[in-house]
Amino acid sequence: MKYILILTFTLLLNACAIFGSPTEIDDTKGLPADRIYQKGAEKMIDKDYEKAIGYFRKLESRYPHGVYATQAQLEIAYAHFKKQEPVLAVAAADRFIKLHPNHQNVDYAYYLKGIAIFSDRGIVEKLTKQKISDRDPRALRDSFMTFKDLVTRYPKSRYAKDATLRMVYLANSLSEHELHVARYYMKRQAYLAAVNRTKYVLENYPNSPGIEEALVIQTSAYDLLGLEDLKNDTIRVLKTNYPQSVMFNKNAPNDERVWWKFWEAFE
Repeated sequence: MKYILILTFTLLLNACAIFGSPTEIDDTKGLPADRIYQKGAEKMIDKDYEKAIGYFRKLESRYPHGVYATQAQLEIAYAHFKKQEPVLAVAAADRFIKLHPNHQNVDYAYYLKGIAIFSDRGIVEKLTKQKISDRDPRALRDSFMTFKDLVTRYPKSRYAKDATLRMVYLANSLSEHELHVARYYMKRQAYLAAVNRTKYVLENYPNSPGIEEALVIQTSAYDLLGLEDLKNDTIRVLKTNYPQSVMFNKNAPNDERVWWKFWEAFE
């Protein structure tokens, strides 16, 4: 008898999970699309994003082909972003882009996707205040490429200017990440790996503030590898573009087996 009661109770719980609470009232029943959208918009104003998402989803389900449903899809993406749910925000923005590639507001979907990735900070970083350049660069690159898509496809978009500024910041952060790894390789005497990292910076982030450091590290690595021609070529580039570099100031040691360590001055 006890097991029958347990089974019955379990079935009742499952029924509630599937069909909802028997006392739950659907206040959108019979309402037109514009009224459901208005209810969702009011919840957005109240910052009750969970309920707003619920209204917008009901709207899209009942009126999937209307103009309000299309707008609701964007609102869902934004609500997830405001709830600090970047993964869901990106997924919703991606869905909108795929469903409405020619929509007049698709530039906003790209922008929202970019800032959602841009703002996504893991719990470890939040607790340790980890520098953005020390993070896994994949998210930074994804954000950069999303903003690049926006600026390339919609150069006159109202979001293009802000996206461009974020691209500069991300490019500088990605450059710093590569140099962070290059310094790690130098300390462990993996000089060829360090050279590859500096080459990546020079080729992909030519306007970043880390170019001087990349050339200094590259010069040092070539020197330690015994590649005199490449070392001298890099020194010429460094001297041409950064004549005031620490490697050329009056405090630089004359012994060329000592000056290569000047890359450590950038840490």
